[in-house]
Amino acid sequence: MKNLEIYIHIPFCVRKCEYCDFLSFPADDDAKLRYVKGLMAEMIFYGPLMKNYQVSSVYIGGGTPSSIDEQWIAALMEGVFDCFNVLPDAEISIECNPGTLSREKLLAYRDAGINRLSIGLQSANNDELKLLGRIHTFEQFVTNYEVARNVGFKNINVDLMYGLPGQSASQYMATVNKIIRLHPDHISAYSLIVEKGTPFYEKYKFDMVRQEAGMRTEFLPNEDELYDMEKAGQKAFMDAGYRQYETSNYAKRGMECRHNIGYWTRADYLGLGIGAASLISNVRYTNTSDMDEYLSRCRHIHDVGDDIFKANLHVSADVIDKKGQMEEFMFLGLRMNEGVTREAFERAFGISIDAIYKDTIDSLKKQELLVVKAGHIYLSERGKDVANYVMAQFLKD
Repeated sequence: MKNLEIYIHIPFCVRKCEYCDFLSFPADDDAKLRYVKGLMAEMIFYGPLMKNYQVSSVYIGGGTPSSIDEQWIAALMEGVFDCFNVLPDAEISIECNPGTLSREKLLAYRDAGINRLSIGLQSANNDELKLLGRIHTFEQFVTNYEVARNVGFKNINVDLMYGLPGQSASQYMATVNKIIRLHPDHISAYSLIVEKGTPFYEKYKFDMVRQEAGMRTEFLPNEDELYDMEKAGQKAFMDAGYRQYETSNYAKRGMECRHNIGYWTRADYLGLGIGAASLISNVRYTNTSDMDEYLSRCRHIHDVGDDIFKANLHVSADVIDKKGQMEEFMFLGLRMNEGVTREAFERAFGISIDAIYKDTIDSLKKQELLVVKAGHIYLSERGKDVANYVMAQFLKD
């Protein structure tokens, strides 16, 4: 049986953060319940179509999944187990935000089969949290984290963000050191990206341009300060026993996020919910992002037979040709510290990696941006600093 990953999108949140451009919004309980029923209809439809797959991971993301009633999360998990062939050791994650968690919710998650939490902290500085538009304090996070440990969660990720307006390297490192002392199993550390359509974009768009140009900034850390934050955090995490296994992710040994590794290695995945994407047999599907349209389509999803191409939830279904598959294999695989292997490339495409990318690999190796060793091809330390440039070299015209 082939492995399948499942992503379940919960778009609801208490309040949208100032920097957030994800598909998320507040809603009342009636809207949330109707949406959960739509997700269940999707599962019932896809279950028979995915009967030749075994589910290796489930990821409930958002939005803020912990903002909805825990019994609805439990019902969704029951639907997953009823409709799909879930492996006994599957990694099952849920994203949570402090301020929306309780002991009752955590117990319900545990009892529903969820075995991994991803808690969105972002900062241990309450002034920074307020600036970001977060609804919680660091103290609330610590309380939630300790309760999660007490009820038995042994796999917890904490999300951090650096490069915030007005943030210094010492302020970021204060957050890093406070989190390290809590010993989470996994840490994701991302640089703030000021996205169009967000309140942050209106406030900081000119500063963002200055930052990207290497110029002096007014609010955001400049390019050198951003680099110093990244490297200082990286060193602190690694000194504390975390292994950097991907550009922004650190884990204790054996606690790497299996679901995300699946994305970076181009595993098949099924996305459920509005705006969710799927990759099945090298076809990328995207669900509608309109809530009313999604719920309407869910009501009629069973009228389209057993052909996934006809599932009327999709607003697009793009076949990825072999060239596109190879490009994705390289630029996604190079996100990971272990990089890609010659063996895996040849197994996937029936041709050697040198037949396609020898000149590119040789050039990047000569520039000391790639390391080629024991069948592995991965970014050098210098290459990590210009990762976007390196990955772009594998996009063939």
